[in-house]
Amino acid sequence: MFYLIGLGLGDAKDITVKGLEIVKKCDKVLLEGYTSILTVGKDALEDFYGRPLIVADRELCESNIDDFLKEAKTNDIALLVVGDPLGATTHTDMLLRAKEYGVETQIVHNASIMNAVSCCGLQLYNFGETVSIPYWTETWKPDSFFEKIVGNHSRNLHTLCLLDIKVKEPTEESLTKKVRQYMEPKFMSVKEAAKQLVQIVENQTDTGISKSSLAIGLSRVGAPDQKIAAMSLGDMQNHELGAPLHSLVIPAPELHPLEIDYLAQFR
Repeated sequence: MFYLIGLGLGDAKDITVKGLEIVKKCDKVLLEGYTSILTVGKDALEDFYGRPLIVADRELCESNIDDFLKEAKTNDIALLVVGDPLGATTHTDMLLRAKEYGVETQIVHNASIMNAVSCCGLQLYNFGETVSIPYWTETWKPDSFFEKIVGNHSRNLHTLCLLDIKVKEPTEESLTKKVRQYMEPKFMSVKEAAKQLVQIVENQTDTGISKSSLAIGLSRVGAPDQKIAAMSLGDMQNHELGAPLHSLVIPAPELHPLEIDYLAQFR
C-alpha cells in the first residue's frame, strides 16, 4: 500500500490520529521536503513518530519515486506531505503512477493553507482562483498570474497568493555539470511579493488594483506565533512578518460586514 499523509500546518502534533497510526506501522516513511515546510524539522518529527524518516527532495519525488511505488506492491510505504497531500500536482501524479503499477493507495487529508487562510476573517466561499507568485530574476519577470488576480477582483472575489519557495534548487552554473550544486534555501516573504505586485500595477492601467488596494499578509499559519497584517499593498512592501512560510491575500473590493469587522483587528 502507498499512503499519502497530510501533516497539517503547525508542528509534529498536527498529524491526524489515523495518519500517525499508519506512520508507525509502515515499512518505510518518506518526508516530502520541497513543496512546503513545517515549523519544526525532521528530527522533531522523528522523535514524535518514534521512527526514522527518509527525506524526499524534488529529484526523488519527480524522477525517482517509481522505485518506492513498486516496493509498495508488497510493503507499506508512506509519503508525508506538509498541509494536505493533494495540495501539489506532484502528488496527484504519484497516485496515477501507482495505479499504473497496480499499487493500492490511501490518502489521509489534513489542514492546508487553502482552508486555513480563513483565519484572517475572509470567508472561504468568497475566494476565487488561487495563484502562485514566483521569484523574479534580473532577466525573468513573469506577470501572467496577475491576470487571475484581476479576474477574481472584477468578480468581487478574494485571491490567495501562494509565495515561491526554493529548496534544493540547482544553480544555473551546475545544470551543465555532472556534479550538481544547490542554492541556499529561500522563502518568499509578503514584503517581497508585494514589491513585485506594486511593480506590476504601476505598469498596468484599468485593472482595479493599485498600491492603495487592501492586502493581507499571513505568516506561519497554524503555528502559535502566526501573524496576520492588513494594510495597503504599497505599505505591505515595507512590512516585516517574520519567519516563513508566508502567504498574501488580495481581497475583493467589496467585503461582507463580518469580514470588515474581523479584519479590523489586523489593520
